Amino acid sequence: MALRVFKPTTPGQRFKTGLIFGEITKTRPEKSLVYRLLEKAGRSAGRVTMRGKGGGAKRNFRVIDFKRDKRDIAARVAAIEYDPNRSANIALLHYADGEKRYILAPIGLKIATEVMTGQIAPIKPGNALPLGKMPIGTVVHNIELIPGAGGQIVRSAGAGAIVVAREGNWVHLKFPSKEVRKIHASCFATVGQVGNLDWKNISIGKAGRSRHMGKRPKVRGVAMDPGSHPHGGGEGRSGTGMHPKTPWGKPAFKKTRKKNKPSDKFIIQKRK
Repeated sequence: MALRVFKPTTPGQRFKTGLIFGEITKTRPEKSLVYRLLEKAGRSAGRVTMRGKGGGAKRNFRVIDFKRDKRDIAARVAAIEYDPNRSANIALLHYADGEKRYILAPIGLKIATEVMTGQIAPIKPGNALPLGKMPIGTVVHNIELIPGAGGQIVRSAGAGAIVVAREGNWVHLKFPSKEVRKIHASCFATVGQVGNLDWKNISIGKAGRSRHMGKRPKVRGVAMDPGSHPHGGGEGRSGTGMHPKTPWGKPAFKKTRKKNKPSDKFIIQKRK
């Protein structure tokens, strides 16, 4: 999917870029797979739990089949659609028994293509099968961490993990972060790299477009008074004068991952 560059007719259009949506074949979602997405906007019981979120365009939620638990039943790709809730596009599947489901649309998935989930499904984009049945070098996405729990990782636009080794009942995967992790061979994954690669190259261009996404303005701590932020105060323009802190005085940019997590034993090579 290519990028669209706008003519600089206004200051907001000057640096704005967007997607052409050439792959999209259907503009209205399947009614049976949609429900209203209630606005939470970073609030719980009316209290702000995440600053800078609010407003934004109304959206409907598309129910995505991350489990791919409809085994050994052929499905036909009926449409490629836009999903406002994620960076990737989605594909509408019509199964042979009449059921309809959405999946993430990988690169190379076309209209009228047949896809399948099962132990002996062919190795082609959109098909889901156990990691233990995939040859070395296969690119996969929507990967389960626990057998039967549904795909949890590698689901954003352009993401893809590589099967690099097999060891008994375990498969070694190299993720986009360069981390190498072992996952049980019975866990299902979908073949292919998630589509919509150019999503990461979009330039928002103007503040109003961020507001449509539900992102509110952010004020720098050094621009505040000392009662509102530890970085605030001082005569004229001043630096922080300290290690970066949150508005509540806690260290900012501090890693929150616990040490010695039970899942650490599955990490073969760390990201860093």
